[in-house]
Amino acid sequence: MSQSGMPRLPVRAGRRTWCAALLATLAAGAGAGTVQVDVSDAAGKPLADAVVFLDSAEARKQVKPLSGAEMAQEKRQFVPGLLVVPVGTEVLFPNRDSVRHHVYSFSPAKKFELKLYSGTPSNPVLFDKSGVVTLGCNIHDQMVGWVLVVDTPYYARTPAATGKAQLDNVPPGTYTLRTWHTRLPVGAPALEQTLAVPATGMATASVRMTGLQP
Repeated sequence: MSQSGMPRLPVRAGRRTWCAALLATLAAGAGAGTVQVDVSDAAGKPLADAVVFLDSAEARKQVKPLSGAEMAQEKRQFVPGLLVVPVGTEVLFPNRDSVRHHVYSFSPAKKFELKLYSGTPSNPVLFDKSGVVTLGCNIHDQMVGWVLVVDTPYYARTPAATGKAQLDNVPPGTYTLRTWHTRLPVGAPALEQTLAVPATGMATASVRMTGLQP
């Protein structure tokens, strides 16, 4: 018994406990790298709002749906104009305008229709297949939005200032790096390249996107 009244662990048991805790700490912080992707347009200028994501068999096993995802209608626009979600995510489509909207998609990745409505539909839309989902409104032709459904937890968008997207805590391995933008021609696939991610440190890649629409 110690002076504090607490029972003392045997020396060996104490060492085992300390070693186990140390190993758990090291395991939690080890074996993950950082990926930085530099995306530019045909002129070599930084490209904003490109989506980069890493695909592999192991990555697909780690996918978890987002909670609370939504794409609203405000001022007769989809907000955000582009929403990126993992497979299995349910998305709400609240109408915050004073007029009714009729949201639909004919995209192979998700075909659905929310007929004329105000407020928030009680049932969210389940996006259960990866791919590009283009949205429109039957009432307001100028309204266009996109939901990009990815089968990986490792994705990011490029900021306007730098065009550089960073993904942290990526397990080491070989991935297919895919890069997609709303200005790609309709039906055009994401650009692809192989990328090896080390256990520590940073992996870098450069992507130049040509043929983008205005």
